[in-house]
Amino acid sequence: MRRGKISESVLKRSVLKKIKTHREEVINGAGVGTDCAVLSLREEYETMLATTPVSAPVEDLSTYAISMALNNVAVSGAEPIGVLLTILLPEETAECDLQKLMERAETVCSVCGTEIIGGHTEVTPVVRRPVMVVTGVGKRHTSQANLLPGVDPGQDIVVSKWIGLEGTIRLAKEHGEELCARYPARMIEEAAAFDKYLSIIPEAATAVKSGVCGMHDVSRGGIFGALWEMAQRAGVGLEIDLKRIPVKQETIEICEFYGLNPYELLSGGSLIMTAKDGSALVKALSEKGIPAVVVGRTTDGNDRVIFNEEEKRYLDKPKEDQIYMVHW
Repeated sequence: MRRGKISESVLKRSVLKKIKTHREEVINGAGVGTDCAVLSLREEYETMLATTPVSAPVEDLSTYAISMALNNVAVSGAEPIGVLLTILLPEETAECDLQKLMERAETVCSVCGTEIIGGHTEVTPVVRRPVMVVTGVGKRHTSQANLLPGVDPGQDIVVSKWIGLEGTIRLAKEHGEELCARYPARMIEEAAAFDKYLSIIPEAATAVKSGVCGMHDVSRGGIFGALWEMAQRAGVGLEIDLKRIPVKQETIEICEFYGLNPYELLSGGSLIMTAKDGSALVKALSEKGIPAVVVGRTTDGNDRVIFNEEEKRYLDKPKEDQIYMVHW
């Protein structure tokens, strides 16, 4: 495609035509010449916004970027409504690739019950890989603003699903041929299919109704980074049992192949929750088909301790995500 803002004809046939999911809150959404989305929310609702940039191969970009933005909205206790997409494409991108990207974006939004409410698409020599900046939009009733009392000492720490999911997916998809030289192709295919777990909207919605005190999505920097950020913001200490942190065997094997630490690996799809009764929260999530486990507790003070059987270590400040140690 030619450089610059995409043409009106391309916009209509390859972007707008792919948007099929619509919500009643969206009065003015994506369209030709539409530079501002208009939402109609009743006075008792608050608008929640979260923005994230992601770079990935065009066929998977929508999955990673939209999931991450909507997850950020969900952890605030809000109901996701829609997304604004800014898409920057390299010059060699074909229009059929843009169509696939938008088809996938619509699929992700449809599954989450959200609408693509606007954005911008441009072909530019500045980027070497496709880049998508997503702003997730959600609504929260004002009565829910204080539903999450916050992270305090003495609460159980619960982790949903498994850590390292997004990093595992990316490595399996982008380095599948290399990995299949060592591991069975079926294992790598299963790892690549973990993208069905990337949304944390279901567990966040369940947690809000089941005694959760605080939530923090696990993303860049992995579980160690997310635990540090949660504790730092709340001003609490941590006691974590490393052996209880849930991780898929595929993640362990792939991390071993590349010499990566799975606890510092991109972990979209996993949610940290705190609750006074972690077991009850785990049960409520299980009844919705969402695996979760209590991995530790919050404590007084600033010590953030990781126990691995008899070994004791202190959690460090978040480091660069392990995904960057593999050539992209």
